[in-house]
Amino acid sequence: MQIIQCDTSHEADWNAFVHASPRASFYHRWEWRRINESCFGHPSVYLAAVEDGRMVGAFPIVWLKSLLFGNIACSMPFVNYGGPCGETDEIEQELVRAGESVVEDWGVDYLEIRGRHRLGGAYPCSEHKVSMTVELTRDPQTLFANFKTSQRGEINRAFNKGFVTKRGPELIDDFYAVLSDSWRDLGTPIYHADYLKAVIAAFPDAVRVTVVYAADGRPAAGAMYGLHNESVEGMWLGMRSEYRQQLVGYVLYWELIKHASESGFKSFHLGRSSKDSGGEQFKRKWNADSMQLYWQYVLRKRSEIPSLNPANSKYRLAIQAWRKLPVSVTQLVGPYLAKSIP
Repeated sequence: MQIIQCDTSHEADWNAFVHASPRASFYHRWEWRRINESCFGHPSVYLAAVEDGRMVGAFPIVWLKSLLFGNIACSMPFVNYGGPCGETDEIEQELVRAGESVVEDWGVDYLEIRGRHRLGGAYPCSEHKVSMTVELTRDPQTLFANFKTSQRGEINRAFNKGFVTKRGPELIDDFYAVLSDSWRDLGTPIYHADYLKAVIAAFPDAVRVTVVYAADGRPAAGAMYGLHNESVEGMWLGMRSEYRQQLVGYVLYWELIKHASESGFKSFHLGRSSKDSGGEQFKRKWNADSMQLYWQYVLRKRSEIPSLNPANSKYRLAIQAWRKLPVSVTQLVGPYLAKSIP
């Protein structure tokens, strides 16, 4: 077996391996390399393990350099997870060792590996994130019947508010407007709209956009998600604060789950959540099971696991100030910050 650095000639073999590997995900697809390089200017190295001419492992690594947030590498930034995926644990270990050499050449402070399983005890690990997944049936009414009585009541009350759901890539501008409002309220810098449009263009058959409109026609909530094998992968979701009390979140989540069920998918990954957060509790209402995520680190110039997240008190004042800005300002300034926050 040998570890190679892939170029464009390996794209077909890479994606074939990703589609076949139970350890790989939507975020391991080759297209993300082009997206990160073209939209953000982030260089990357895609390592592959090859044995007897056959790809048996893959490990994408992206390099982010920022004056504000440091010189870091991540697998994978901006999305739910990444990390090495190999046919065996031993192959993954070889990929990580090769990755250590890559990031040493880059001179990064650390490499963050976002994975769904442990890579062994050699790497410091944070377990502050969980993945929430709903197991689907072909009959959405079976799913509905399994909800608690109070949950079914909330869904029915929400639909009585006159919300209308639409789907299609042409709704991306309405979705971006919702996401911008939602992320401003959270204190989170928003990506440029062109980034989301680039994701749609890269995966024309595997990315969907859903928007829920209020009775007056205003976009109230929305989601953008990917399709990978038999699973739906939730990527970005938002809702306008003025519609939360009208229970728009119940309409959005049920429409997403119901449509995925009717389309024959076997699971819906609702995205990652912080442990014991309000987001995790809300997702549990949909009978979502939590799976531990492991953010593991190769620390080169640090002695402790970094804390580049909203829970860090270091960023509290900045988050509070961001929430007070006009959305138009966050759309202008946000992309310059967001591209450096993995």
